[in-house]
Amino acid sequence: MNAISQDQQTQSSILKVFDRLEVGPVKLDRRRLTAPYRLFWDGKVDEFKLIYSYEEPVFIPEEPESRNLASMIAAQAALNYGLFCGTIVFHGLFDEIDRRFLREMAENTAREIYVKKFLEPNPFLRGPAAQLEALKQTKYLRAVLKFRDPGKRDADLSWQRWSNDPGRHCILSSGGKDSLLTYGLLNEVGMESHPVFVNESGRHWFTALNAYRHFRDSVPHTARVWVNSDRLFSWMLKHMSFIRKDYANVRSDEYPIRLWTVAVFLFGVLPLMRKRKIGRLLIGDEFDTSVQKVHQGIRHYDGLYDQSIFFDQALSRFFMRKGWAVSQFSVLRPLSELLIEKILALRYSHLQAHQISCHAAHKEENRILPCGKCEKCRRIVSMLLALDVDPGSCGYRGEQVTSAIKRFGKMGVSQEAVGVRQLGYMLMQKNLIQVTQEKQEAFGPQPEVMRLRFDSKVSPLNAIPMDLRAPLIQIFIQYADGALQRTSKNWIPFDPLSDKGLDQPFAFEIDINGQKQTINKMEAAADRQPFIWGDLTWPEAEKRFQQVDIALLPVGSIEQHGPHLPLDTDAYDAKYLALRVAEACSDPKPLVLPNISYGVAYHHNEFKGTISISNEALSKMVYDIGMSVAHNGIKKLVVINAHGGNSPALNYAAQMINRDAHMFVCVDTGETSDVDIYATVETHNDVHAGEIETSTSLAVRPHSVKMEQARREVPEFSSRYLDFTSKRGVSWYAYTQKISNSGVMGDPTRASIEKGKKIWEIMIAHLVALVEDLKSMTLDEIHHRKL
Repeated sequence: MNAISQDQQTQSSILKVFDRLEVGPVKLDRRRLTAPYRLFWDGKVDEFKLIYSYEEPVFIPEEPESRNLASMIAAQAALNYGLFCGTIVFHGLFDEIDRRFLREMAENTAREIYVKKFLEPNPFLRGPAAQLEALKQTKYLRAVLKFRDPGKRDADLSWQRWSNDPGRHCILSSGGKDSLLTYGLLNEVGMESHPVFVNESGRHWFTALNAYRHFRDSVPHTARVWVNSDRLFSWMLKHMSFIRKDYANVRSDEYPIRLWTVAVFLFGVLPLMRKRKIGRLLIGDEFDTSVQKVHQGIRHYDGLYDQSIFFDQALSRFFMRKGWAVSQFSVLRPLSELLIEKILALRYSHLQAHQISCHAAHKEENRILPCGKCEKCRRIVSMLLALDVDPGSCGYRGEQVTSAIKRFGKMGVSQEAVGVRQLGYMLMQKNLIQVTQEKQEAFGPQPEVMRLRFDSKVSPLNAIPMDLRAPLIQIFIQYADGALQRTSKNWIPFDPLSDKGLDQPFAFEIDINGQKQTINKMEAAADRQPFIWGDLTWPEAEKRFQQVDIALLPVGSIEQHGPHLPLDTDAYDAKYLALRVAEACSDPKPLVLPNISYGVAYHHNEFKGTISISNEALSKMVYDIGMSVAHNGIKKLVVINAHGGNSPALNYAAQMINRDAHMFVCVDTGETSDVDIYATVETHNDVHAGEIETSTSLAVRPHSVKMEQARREVPEFSSRYLDFTSKRGVSWYAYTQKISNSGVMGDPTRASIEKGKKIWEIMIAHLVALVEDLKSMTLDEIHHRKL
């Protein structure tokens, strides 16, 4: 055995303290879920019951979808223990999307805990675990994750899109400045907000109690979810031999082990969001929480993954793939912590009065007060004084303020480096701190901290949905010293309210409040996140081909679409769909090839404006494109077809590309989503220029729709086997004019923007799921060859 393997074996023997952790199955009531956590080690067994309790009915116990959601809620806390178990067994109803998500997050969390809790100083550790040396590994997750369904399989869990409204906002709330400011902002701009407090059952609830009481008594839609996760985490610590027995008495600003915490609360609010039809989930995270670092060759997120924009994107993508119709984000990404405190204290002082940011808050009479001694208290007091705000506004007494500011001069605070420099500089300018010459050099003006910072990776303009973007920036700019945009490694001044990025689409939603996400806007967005094949230079393309091996080819048609829709409907829709799918995928995003606008449309030739090419021409063009992208290194090609008449030619081309290039090729003409789309519309045999296509056009380019010209013309056939939308229907071909005088086959009069939005979301969600699956697999894995 080589030296590395011996080191790995040694570390494994130190960290693997449990043979097995089993979670579930969940016991479900309408207002409560209970999930057993069972630990097995050295022939011993112990059990703890994790409980989530709600103030209103949120589950339907006999419903598979409720059981699936409850199973995912119960699983989150277990992701903290993948380093310490041989096996983690999840009993419950999980589909493949769930299983993949849990494996990916367990692996990520294992790496983060390994770096942040074992390779960096940790006062809670004892014995050999406190002296581990860094070992760079391919995977850090020690546990094998297994899934056991209690009598139900994936087939019982049908894909269903939640009917959520993106105009409703759930704010994951606490007594901290971030959630208080988020509520204040959304309330001011007139958005329906649901502050939801998650009670950790332990002393952490103290930090939220003042704010919760205020919101409960004053703010409609306020809710509370009770969970005993703190007790579960403590129960796990007691069984870990490398944790000090007196861990509860150790004063620290960090948790002993866990780092996957936000998701424990976040998943807990999803049943309430589903019941109340809330489409947006807001987390209060600022500019400096999206961090990527390297520790002795190991890449990590500095223990902040579940506060980063990367987490928001991963969760939004998961919700999209599940059909849960939830987008997750923070509106505070462009703001420093100092700017957040400034806006909260100066604009929403009535909310700032309830702020408790403290690791050891305590109760006096009927109010919670900060300890005034911990690092968080030191940071809050220092920021408030720097901003000329009395810390007494949120409960700090005079002696606590004096002590905290003295400790800042000696110890600083845990904040981004430029933030500490700027904060210290502001305090020195006000003669509030006395520091040594050495300390003075550690402080200095960092003007970017007091400005809005837009970085294409961690705080892009389009990380905030379109309808919130301009109103919120207009408020931010009143308190900031301008705005900056990252260019290479430099910050340059710019005006976000006049920048073209202001109109870039938000990746996880469609057409919110009438702000249309057009192809032009999406292509403009690609300037900073290039995934459009034709926009790349050849050196850029060469680099991209080393990162991604999957491409999307949109194919449409130029043909009649009745008297009310434009001739390029299919061509536009194919390109729009491909761009939206790529935009919503994780990095590295699939490349979008130039659109093929012409298709096999001879059956519409009697209607003027139709341009048709032959099956041979289309199949040969697609074949040549496929062979050429294969030459460039693409191994997976997804053809997104917006015109049913193209299907025979495209399927033939896909076969030939597969035969000659040995690459994966598939054609989607709605197969991934049609069953769900037809469940959202009212018209039978709606296949051309009817309820579906008119709705999708209304949702993204209403100016192109002439609804006053829309006419109902639904085909009716003498045999059900001829129905175009019948599950038992045969494929058959006919000239459209023999079936319809107007060119319409359906009922466009039933179309609506809302239906169009749902249809787009369904199509995008399924195709994102397909592409994400393909991205993560090799060709051998696609062909089910076990490596």
